[in-house]
Amino acid sequence: MSIAPGTRLGSYEVAAQIGAGGMGEVYRARDTRLDRIVAIKVLPAHLADKMDLRERFEREARTVASLNHPHICTLFDIGRQDGIEFLVMEYLEGETLAERLAKGPLPLEQVLQYSTEIADALDKAHGKGITHRDLKPGNIMLTKSGTKLLDFGLAKLQQEAAPATPRSQLPTVAQAVTAQGTILGTLQYMAPEQVEGKMDQIDARTDVFAFGAVVYEMATGRKAFEGTSQASLIAKILETDPPPMSSIQSMTPPALDRIVKKCLAKEPKRRWQSASDLTDELKWVASGTSQLTPLLTTPAKAKMQAGGRTWLLWGAVSLVLAAVTGFAGWNLKPSPLPQPVMRAVINLPPGQQLAGLDSGPAIGLSPDGTHLAYVARQGGVQRLYLRAMNSLESKAIPGTEGAINPFFSPDGQWLGFFAGGKLMKVSANGGAAIALGEASLPVGASWGNQGTIAFAPSSVATIQQVADAGGAAQVLTHLEKGVNSNRWPEFLPGSRALLFTAGTAAANWINSRVVVRSAGTGEQRILIPGATHPHYAPSGHLVYAQGVSLVAVPFDPQRLAVTGTAVPVVEGVLQSPISGAAQYSFSATGSLVYVSGSVQSAQSKLVWVHRDGTEQTLEAPAHSYFNPRVSPNGRGVAVTVTDKEAQIWLYDLLRETLTRLTFVGNVNNAPVWTPDGKRIAFNSNSSAKGALNIFWQLADGSGGIEQLTTSEFIQAPVSFSRDGQLLCFLEINPATGFDIWVLQVRDHKAQPFLRTPFNESAPQISPDGRWLAYISTESGRYEIYVQPYPGPGGKWQISTEGGTEPVWNPNGRELFYRAGNKMMAVEILTQPSFVAGKPRMLFEGPYLPTPLTNPNYDVSPDGQRFLMLKPSESAEAAPTQINVVQNWFEELKRRVPAGTK
Repeated sequence: MSIAPGTRLGSYEVAAQIGAGGMGEVYRARDTRLDRIVAIKVLPAHLADKMDLRERFEREARTVASLNHPHICTLFDIGRQDGIEFLVMEYLEGETLAERLAKGPLPLEQVLQYSTEIADALDKAHGKGITHRDLKPGNIMLTKSGTKLLDFGLAKLQQEAAPATPRSQLPTVAQAVTAQGTILGTLQYMAPEQVEGKMDQIDARTDVFAFGAVVYEMATGRKAFEGTSQASLIAKILETDPPPMSSIQSMTPPALDRIVKKCLAKEPKRRWQSASDLTDELKWVASGTSQLTPLLTTPAKAKMQAGGRTWLLWGAVSLVLAAVTGFAGWNLKPSPLPQPVMRAVINLPPGQQLAGLDSGPAIGLSPDGTHLAYVARQGGVQRLYLRAMNSLESKAIPGTEGAINPFFSPDGQWLGFFAGGKLMKVSANGGAAIALGEASLPVGASWGNQGTIAFAPSSVATIQQVADAGGAAQVLTHLEKGVNSNRWPEFLPGSRALLFTAGTAAANWINSRVVVRSAGTGEQRILIPGATHPHYAPSGHLVYAQGVSLVAVPFDPQRLAVTGTAVPVVEGVLQSPISGAAQYSFSATGSLVYVSGSVQSAQSKLVWVHRDGTEQTLEAPAHSYFNPRVSPNGRGVAVTVTDKEAQIWLYDLLRETLTRLTFVGNVNNAPVWTPDGKRIAFNSNSSAKGALNIFWQLADGSGGIEQLTTSEFIQAPVSFSRDGQLLCFLEINPATGFDIWVLQVRDHKAQPFLRTPFNESAPQISPDGRWLAYISTESGRYEIYVQPYPGPGGKWQISTEGGTEPVWNPNGRELFYRAGNKMMAVEILTQPSFVAGKPRMLFEGPYLPTPLTNPNYDVSPDGQRFLMLKPSESAEAAPTQINVVQNWFEELKRRVPAGTK
């Protein structure tokens, strides 16, 4: 039975269950004596009655208490109360390695760091005579300070394997808890002797085998041993060796491949004989890697190595010489002979980190491959930097503060980017930045060779086209049925066609597809389902992101047709599931740059912000949150979580617990509470046709979901009238764009309220039900308007310098909206006539913006606090390295030969 929040175990006050560890349950609690947060692992009463389980639980306490290491979870206390045995341990914030691996393989630098830390922790345990026996990703926590080894519940003490020792000399172990022939642990990480139940053969080398399986998975994203059944998996462990890591991840150092191969030897005597040896070897590999990878940032240091490592020196020297020669020749005309493929890494200068990664690609290569543009943050300022590929230095470009999405003109003389809600360009040789058009929440651009730029001005919009000298923008694409966003445009040669990505949800791109549009006919056709961020390679390939990989397929730009079989060509490329952006770029001359990583969401925290800007962070764990909505009674929050797929979750403000509400469909967005707090409306693709229509569900999770609207177009709920009879919602129609509709809840009948050639969105009905606030593009940019509901009557523009995300103060006398990072407030009088005051700023901060359909914040029932989303400080550190592959097209042509269909 679970322990209720508020229960006291000794001086520890239980807050909430946070998981299970081995045979116990794990809770977050507060140490009332020292006023600190701790983790409590308990053995419930119904298990404590079992002698063997209680002995194993007590043994874990003795085991962990004997270990003091920075990468082993610390034990603070042990106790027993009301038949409940419990351990008190340090509370760790982060994610398990298993959770991280669900997103894909780790960058090499992290693999080496984490592997070294885990090996060092095992060495400490082995030195105390302790074999873990259940080393696996789920028992390794990733924190800000590195790894933490958890759960010694199956640990074996040396005394268990020494039956000849007199029992009088073993005061801590009455007898071996594990009998001969018993299999304990997690099968996919077990050594052969463990699988066969040979308990007398289990020692430190058993952990070495499991360690090798863990490192293999970290580096490749795949398990070392897999099978379709338990029997086939056991056979793999006993009889076969996994393929080399370098065959899956080509950047894997040979030395690391050798280390892991030796860890996974079937016979213990052929493995590394101690974790100490492993630690030394891994430190050496990390040191060698650090010398090899910064080829473009530091001169090679020729230092002779002793003994068998001399070969590494010559390999490093040869690689450096090859890289220097290759980079020096980048400006030369390509040779008719195939050029060697060479790899290197650019390390950013100290203090710089790549930035704007969730908003789009942070890197871009010039068409001739001679220059690299990238977005980086340094000293709290985000801007563009430009680096010649034959240079060791980069320079900041003045006037590009806040820039995202860099891209080059066809001649390489200009750099395009977005900043301050505008499409901009700046000369690569220096000069003032020039604004070309409005772009409130941009998602990609491409500079064609016909003097035009295609760009996506908003996360929920079509792609537009503007002259590269500036002027009025023209709509270039249209939204097909069931699509709410076109983004990441890419002109094909001659600008005769356009590649782009289309998606069905503004903040989740798991259902995206690559589309091509013919400039001659205007026809739009799906090329690749389940893909995003396409680029055309002059080698005759269409390259796109899918999962954690770049995938290439032969493509005919004349027929606009795929002509062969798709093949993954680069694994472990950083991608955002929110925007669909993938961090890669290549030149027309065949060079590739990319950022290592996986499919990662930008993590944020739920934060109360008072009117004066003071913050109070909620205890909810960091996730990829969107559209938080405070319940009418102020006790709960409904919010979309888009870590992997979009689902509605509920956060209890009193109990500090986060629970999932929706389970049908993989896209459930935009929660809205009914005024009585009993139901939550949202849009979902769970209907038979898969269209994003509006549903609702009881907030307590009982019953199923009920469909409120039926349409072939995307719809999203925004606000209920106070009596609960009306629901204002958004509909995206390919013919008219974003329109505002109103649903009569009683009979499920809907009718349009605003349907114009402009985009109207985010409808918020006033508390008295007489006024409707919304955003519209009729002025050329998004502004806030109010007009009577249901009408007739005029309308009033509320914002003065652009605005989005209107929300009424529950008292009806104030309207809030956002202007960039500013929270604005406007006093409203409705008697005897409508009067709006002057907008004033309440506070300013780096809170997440809206996808324009719904506000990305909410107001407390008393109108004094704002529930905002703030980027999490605990999110994974921003990358500081850029991978470079010279002559990549040669590899592309070998791996993906042209074909016909």
